[in-house]
Amino acid sequence: MSRITAALAALALLAAATPAPAQQPTPETNPSGVLFWSPADRERAFRTMDTIMPHAPVSRGDGPVRPLPQGAPLDLDPAAYMVDQRVAGVLVLQDGKIRLERYGLGIDADTRWVSFSMTKSLTSTLVGAALKSGAIASLEDPVTRYLPALAGGGYDGVTVRQLLTMTSGVAWNEDYFDPNADVARFLQEPPVPGQDPVVTYMARLPRAAEPGTRWRYSTGETNLVGALVAAAENKPLAQLLSEHIWSRAGMQADAVWALDQGGREIGGCCVSAVLRDWGRIGLMALEDGVLGGERIVPDDWFAQAVRKQAETGEPGEGYGFQWWTQDDGVYGAYGIFGQSIRVDPERRLVIVLLSAWPQAVGRTQSAARRAFFADVVRAVDAAPQP
Repeated sequence: MSRITAALAALALLAAATPAPAQQPTPETNPSGVLFWSPADRERAFRTMDTIMPHAPVSRGDGPVRPLPQGAPLDLDPAAYMVDQRVAGVLVLQDGKIRLERYGLGIDADTRWVSFSMTKSLTSTLVGAALKSGAIASLEDPVTRYLPALAGGGYDGVTVRQLLTMTSGVAWNEDYFDPNADVARFLQEPPVPGQDPVVTYMARLPRAAEPGTRWRYSTGETNLVGALVAAAENKPLAQLLSEHIWSRAGMQADAVWALDQGGREIGGCCVSAVLRDWGRIGLMALEDGVLGGERIVPDDWFAQAVRKQAETGEPGEGYGFQWWTQDDGVYGAYGIFGQSIRVDPERRLVIVLLSAWPQAVGRTQSAARRAFFADVVRAVDAAPQP
């Protein structure tokens, strides 16, 4: 499954896989209907998601802000690309310095923007932090050790590693055009006191392949990753994100994390943060998880997380621990409607795009993004940092 197909399917997180209603919904009348919002409504809502649906705060604490000093400006004007692709923010960092920063769609440096599936890479990093702290003993542990409600079903014998890499072998339908698909239904599971409704739904799924033998993109599986780390640490994900990352990375602003029907953070979606703080997430990965002088994950975590752990069927690409990988060493976190963190270790380069594409994904938009990334790389190579 390609990144485009996976992102299309993941859209069901917020679209509920239902036909478009006769009257176009707005964020206020149908918060789950992002697929059907008008472009103008999306551009407005993506910067105010915490006013539309419940969110938990992610505190930056009271530590110093990590400076992002101005580097040598790139000879590159992104204005036409930003207008054409409805881009709200562009940030290019090299060696931790700003080489390009632009804003559009009415936002500025203090405006939070929703990440969609870029959040998956944050949830993955929280697993690494729990592994270092000992809250998770091993990636080879069975997931049922931490989520016993999964016992007796398709997840018996599945390891934490296989959950992270989406190779559990558990059956999953992520066709968002099908109203009966798992991805349309798992966030509709009625909450029951004392139970995580997502875990309850996932526990009913049967096995389709032996664990570790097949990769299948599963948004529900990422939500299980979040439920697992929250259970292991016995803390909500938003608190863990604050303690392990947001309060240590020198973030400039608090973030917020969208909540599911059970009042828990959606492990695979929807942290909202400001542009420069998304750049600091890219730097965290580039710098091997060292925040405030301390590595928050095991020494080899990012060496595994951002390298191919599973074949996706796309030449030259793969899937790591909730990061998309390329065989040339570049990796990234991506979300629908054009959210992107692209990390190029060879060039010590981080590129962040926050967008409101006119559609969730599309080959035209993806091709334009690839062309913009290539333009940035050419400009960097033509004028390296002094």
